[in-house]
Amino acid sequence: IIAHIDHGKSTLADRFLELTKTIPQNKMKEQVLDRMDLERERGITIKLQPVRMEYRGYELNLIDTPGHVDFTYEVSRSLAAVEGAVLVIDATQGIQAQTLANLYMALAQDLTIIPVINKIDLPNADVEKTTKEICSLLDCQVEDIISVSAKTGTNIETVLQKIVEVVPAPKGEVKNPARALIFDSLFDEYRGVVAFVRVVDGQFRAGDQIDFLATRTSSEVLELGMFKPDFCKTDQLKAGEIGYLVTGLKDVKKSRVGDTIVMAGQKIQALSGYKEAKPMVFAGIFCQNGNDYPKLRKAVEELKLTDASFSFEPHQAKALGFGFRCGFLGLLHLEIITERLKREFSLELVVTVPSVAYQVSLLTNKIIAVTNAQDWPDINQIKQVREPWMKVDIISPAGYIGAIMQLVQEFKGIYIDTEYLDQDRAILHYQIPLSFILVDFYDRLKSASQGYASLNYDFLEYRPVAVVKLDILVAEELVEALSSIVYQEDAYKRGRAITQKLKSALSRQLFEVKVQAAIGSKVIASERISAMRKDVTAKLYGGDVTRKMKLLKKQKKGKKRMKNQGKVNIPPEAYLAVLKR
Repeated sequence: IIAHIDHGKSTLADRFLELTKTIPQNKMKEQVLDRMDLERERGITIKLQPVRMEYRGYELNLIDTPGHVDFTYEVSRSLAAVEGAVLVIDATQGIQAQTLANLYMALAQDLTIIPVINKIDLPNADVEKTTKEICSLLDCQVEDIISVSAKTGTNIETVLQKIVEVVPAPKGEVKNPARALIFDSLFDEYRGVVAFVRVVDGQFRAGDQIDFLATRTSSEVLELGMFKPDFCKTDQLKAGEIGYLVTGLKDVKKSRVGDTIVMAGQKIQALSGYKEAKPMVFAGIFCQNGNDYPKLRKAVEELKLTDASFSFEPHQAKALGFGFRCGFLGLLHLEIITERLKREFSLELVVTVPSVAYQVSLLTNKIIAVTNAQDWPDINQIKQVREPWMKVDIISPAGYIGAIMQLVQEFKGIYIDTEYLDQDRAILHYQIPLSFILVDFYDRLKSASQGYASLNYDFLEYRPVAVVKLDILVAEELVEALSSIVYQEDAYKRGRAITQKLKSALSRQLFEVKVQAAIGSKVIASERISAMRKDVTAKLYGGDVTRKMKLLKKQKKGKKRMKNQGKVNIPPEAYLAVLKR
């Protein structure tokens, strides 16, 4: 099931499960396939979820997928494991940006598409208009489209009948050598890695010795079964079926999403697998308590197993200690991962400001990727810097086009063209630097369109950009952890903001402290924290004025010496004031 966010995928899946009696009525609840607390709280699907249903003698393997642009990799992996897709479109909203993106991915996999219009029970549903949009998009007939209400259960059986009629059966043969594609996995403390597989050829049984072709690892099938949607143990998994294999592997690196599982010792061609997900947003994740680092390491490794688009590498920051530099597909992805680390592994985390990956060409003609200011090369070695640009599609009612164009212009977007779905709705095509989308573009877009516009973006290319490394000096000492990469024209504004923030976050010393923002050797913004005043003459109770002058002179000398030699200890709160999102 594929759709834009909040078009009713999970509710439609609920009705399928009810109709096929896969889940007993007493165990049924809303969005039953959204297994995480986080999914239920936010009302969005984050993880793909497989389930097997029996309908009129047919076996149907369903995967419910997320709808948000940040979880596109979950959708693409699901589509590679199936033969058909139910495309759900909300009758009140029509075709949205992610509807198109997911549809194109399904067509690229050559899947059978079943268009379904949902939410026809709502008073503002416009079925006729949505039908015309789908007909022009898919070049199909009106009778090919099924109108349903996933909430009330109207026409749900018609969708299941259509699936049975038009979606082709899997092509694999049971008599061929066994091969299975890993499309997802999780880690169980007692049973090791549990691989979610689509069996392409042959069959697997408990006790079989298996090989993982990409990681060149061998193991044994401890248990196998299907999803109902909980694990349901079976004797075998054969060609065409979707299920799970308990591998017993304790090292999570030995099982990889997209890998092919075969019988031990068989020389057989690996399945095509998946394209590696390309992280777009980078942020540092550190423990508030430095002793929790081993726990954090274990947590990110296990999370990588359940989310193949998440990437990480060890990183040490002077201010925050040991942690990880992590790559994400977008800001929501970053938010979900940090929330899962906190909840599922009971960790207290510090997350640094998200940034993008810059391509830096050096004078030696070497090209390096830089995701944080600490790795930024010397300004005299840099030949050119390039930043990632995105291809952005915005679908909006025609009445908001002017406001959206004005907004995108503000975000340095380059207009390409406008495509009209009908007289009331248009798709605006733009090219925008990724670093601008990261800030608050999505929120501002929703405001400009009163919530009606939807957004989808894909990586386009790297383009030259004028960025500089902004250094922060406290008491004329460089604080490496507070350095950042900023646009040349925004450097002064950013430097001013950081120095003012630090001025209020740092405690006063017995000597005057300078807080400066600099590019190379040029100071562009500065604040001064005045010295604490100590009355050294308080102990005097009379006598000549020269005694008072002598003490004040001595104090002045001491302050001068401290200013030259004194160090300022920057508390963690001051780092957090600048670094935290």
